[in-house]
Amino acid sequence: MNSRAVHLLLIDGDAFAEDFADRLRAPGLAVEWCRAVAQGRSMALSGSFDVVVCDAPDSASAGFVLLRELKDAQQRIPVICLSECADSNFAIETIKAGAYDFFLKPADPAEVAAAAGKACEDARRTSKPVEIGEVYPEQDTIVGRSREMREIYKQLGRISAQPVTVLIRGETGTGKELIARAIFQHGHRAHKPFVAVNCAAIPEALLESELFGHEKGAFTGADRVRIGRFEQAHGGTLFLDEIGDLNASLQVKLLRVLQEKIIHRVGGDREIPVDVRVIAATHRNLEQMVRAGEFREDLFYRLNVASILIPPLRDRRDDIPLLVDYFLHRYGIEYKFEGPSIAPAAVEFLERQDWPGNIRQLQNVIRRALLLSRGYTIGWQDCRAILEESDLGSVESPSLREWVRATLTRVIEGELEAALPELESGFEREVYSQAISRSGGNQAKAARWLGVSRLTLREKLRAYGIHPAE
Repeated sequence: MNSRAVHLLLIDGDAFAEDFADRLRAPGLAVEWCRAVAQGRSMALSGSFDVVVCDAPDSASAGFVLLRELKDAQQRIPVICLSECADSNFAIETIKAGAYDFFLKPADPAEVAAAAGKACEDARRTSKPVEIGEVYPEQDTIVGRSREMREIYKQLGRISAQPVTVLIRGETGTGKELIARAIFQHGHRAHKPFVAVNCAAIPEALLESELFGHEKGAFTGADRVRIGRFEQAHGGTLFLDEIGDLNASLQVKLLRVLQEKIIHRVGGDREIPVDVRVIAATHRNLEQMVRAGEFREDLFYRLNVASILIPPLRDRRDDIPLLVDYFLHRYGIEYKFEGPSIAPAAVEFLERQDWPGNIRQLQNVIRRALLLSRGYTIGWQDCRAILEESDLGSVESPSLREWVRATLTRVIEGELEAALPELESGFEREVYSQAISRSGGNQAKAARWLGVSRLTLREKLRAYGIHPAE
C-alpha cells in the first residue's frame, strides 16, 4: 500500500463479519463495517471510500446487484466480492460484472487486505493522466477450488468479455479446450458458433484446406468447394489447439488472417472477409520455439494478447478428491452403477501421484477402476494396478539415468521451464516416501535414518502428501 491510508467499506450481514472487519484493520488500512446493503450503497456512492468489500452470496443477491449498480454508475471505486458459492461459473460472472477480485468464504483477511491495497493502487493509476516519454467434448465441467483454479476463474472473468485473441498454455491433459469453451460461453459471442481444430491431429498436407477451405479442382480429389473452419466460425470463435504444431507456411497465413481478417481458399484468389475471435492453445514453450526459429515471433505476439497458464495437476493436488468424486459420479451414471464409492486410502494414494497425463490420465484411471471394481468400493490396490499397467503412469521408479533423460526431454519440448527443480522435488519425495514406509510409519526412526529433525520430516511429508499411516 502507498503512504496514504486506504479507506475500506465492508458490507456484510454475516454473523462473523464484525470479527472479520476487526481482523482486516491494520496500519494504513481503515475499515468501516455495515450490515445492510441499502446503507452500504449510499456510503459507497458518497465518495468517501477507496474500496468496497461486499458479500455476494449469488447473482440474485443485493450485494451482486450493488456491484452492477456501481459499475453502471461508472464509479471508479473497486469492489471485492466475498461468497460461499464455490461454483466456477459464479466466480467468472462476478469478475465479468465488474468485481476487482473474488474470494471464497471464509476468506483470509491478509489476502483481502492485500487485494484491497492493490485495487486502490490500480484505481489511482487509472485515474492519473498518462505521461508520454517514460518508457472439449468429453469433459464438460471445470472442477477445482484450489487457489490455483480460483486464479484461473478470475482470469476467465477478465478475459472472456474482452474481444481479444487468447493463448491458453498448459501441459497435455490439463483441459485447455475446456478453458477455451468457458471463455467462449462467458464471452460476447456465446450465441455464435464455436469451432475447434486440433492442429496436431490433422495431416500437414490437409490442414490448410481444413482451416481455409478449397475451391473445386484446387488439387486431386477436390471435386467440390469446401468451406473451411474460419468460414464456419464467422461471427463466432475458432479454437486452434496445439498451435505450436503449425508449419512455417501456415504460420504466415494465419498471421495474415489475424492482421487483415481476410482468407483465401486453397486454389482460389477471391478475398473472403471473416470475423472470428481466435483462441489458441499449446503445451509447447513458444518462446523457446521463437528463439530456435521454429515459430514466428510476430505470430506469437498476435496470439499472446491475453494469456492463461493452466497449472498441472501435481501443482493443485487439493483438487484431486473433487475430480475423483466428479468422475466417479459421471461414469457411475454412464455404467449404471448405483452409488459408486472409493476408499479414502485410494483417494490419498491418487493424491500422491504426479500425473504426467494430468486430468485426462486421472479420468482414465477412475473410469477403468470403476469397471474393474464392478460397482464395489474402489481400493487403492485397484488404482495402483491400473497405473502400473500404463507406461505413462507407472508407479515403478525408473532408473536415475532414464528419469533425468525424461525430465530433460520435457524441458526441451517445452513442457517444463527447468529440469533441476523438478528432479530435486521428485528425489526428495521418493526419499521421504521410502524412509517413512520402511520405518513402518515411525517418524522418529525415519527422521534419524535421514539425518533430519522430526519437524523437518513432518513438513516434508505434508508438502509431498505422504501419509505415515499408509
